[in-house]
Amino acid sequence: MFKKVLIANRGEIALRILRACRELNIKTVAIHSEADESAMHVRMADESVCVGPASAQSSYLNIPAIITAATITNVDAIHPGYGFLSENQRFAEIIEEHNVKFIGPNSQHIKMMGNKISARKIMKDNNVPIVPGLNDISDKNKIKQFIDRTELPIIIKAASGGGGKGMRIIKDYSELDKSINAAKLEAKKSFNDDTVYIEKFLTSPKHIEIQILSDSHGNVVTLGERDCSIQRKHQKLIEESPSTILTQKERDQISELCRKAVLSLGYEGVGTFEFLYENHNFYFMEMNTRLQVEHPVTEMITHTDLVKQQILVASGQKLNFSQDDVKIQGHSIECRINAEHPETFIPSPGTVTQYHQPGGLGVRVDSAIYQEYSIPPHYDSMIAKLITYGDTREVSIQKMKGALEEYVIIGIDTNIQLHQKIIKSDEFISGKYDINYMSRFD
Repeated sequence: MFKKVLIANRGEIALRILRACRELNIKTVAIHSEADESAMHVRMADESVCVGPASAQSSYLNIPAIITAATITNVDAIHPGYGFLSENQRFAEIIEEHNVKFIGPNSQHIKMMGNKISARKIMKDNNVPIVPGLNDISDKNKIKQFIDRTELPIIIKAASGGGGKGMRIIKDYSELDKSINAAKLEAKKSFNDDTVYIEKFLTSPKHIEIQILSDSHGNVVTLGERDCSIQRKHQKLIEESPSTILTQKERDQISELCRKAVLSLGYEGVGTFEFLYENHNFYFMEMNTRLQVEHPVTEMITHTDLVKQQILVASGQKLNFSQDDVKIQGHSIECRINAEHPETFIPSPGTVTQYHQPGGLGVRVDSAIYQEYSIPPHYDSMIAKLITYGDTREVSIQKMKGALEEYVIIGIDTNIQLHQKIIKSDEFISGKYDINYMSRFD
């Protein structure tokens, strides 16, 4: 087992990893920017190292500074959390070169899945269904043939993309050239790669993802699905598990396809297969080679600590349970609490003057904020995750209603009121919402 782990992240996920390490008797090293000197993960870690100024580029994305911090603190492993460098192939390679364990897949698997074009090909070869698409868009005749075959609308996507960057929806053929050029420019700016491709645009799908966990000994399990369809501008807001619309047969079939694909790749660690689901068909979008923000809902319904399991398999241990041992019980919902105005969505950094978080059986809060904490303006606006669990979906919803009413964060704007509206809406209660749900609030 590792003796000391450096946590290459901040906020609630850094704290989540720290707590898992503590349960495993592993010492922790927190890195932080100058702006995060008073952050909770820094206060709670065994050691801390400042890696740069406030900007993420100069600190949490500063690979030389992070590697230096790992070297001077003599760590065995680095946990990247999510975001920042968690899916950066070069970061994983450098860690490997320094004989430090990257808690995640190897750099080659990050490379394979980091490019959506190559990921689509790999999944197609493994019989995982993909959205009809066109990878080579250099020939306009091929594009026209593709559109004639699949019909408009289509969507342009960045091959190295994420978070909605480098994406354009085309509803009229006359928009094609302008949209491709705009997508390429945005992709270049965001990912330093202007490669884009085209897919059939599904008009009202659900966003369903499958959680996998595998070790280095050839053991792979899937841990059910999450419905992440409530999202704004491709950023998820509410996630729940299990899905309200999948049949058990559909769940078993797609999970087994994902499990076999992971086995064929020899992949190690946690990962998530993301799909669009429409008219009882699954369409692969991408594989995230890291822990997901929404991992708590899976933990709640499977009673599995994904972060601890991730650390254990990275240390070389075998999974201590099989697919037959995985039991989906109850229902869980997660609301992402952001420091932003609930109607304009404008970020709201500042000092938390009063803070009270909800509690009770089946209520969980993953957060690193506290009263008098000053939320910096330099990073993502998510400040907490509110998770509820109940024997049924109805119970979980009722617990979420109560928890949102009890949650007090004063001094900044938050989207708590927005979550209250969503949770009480007929579409959410019925479970028949899709990825277009949030368009009414724009």
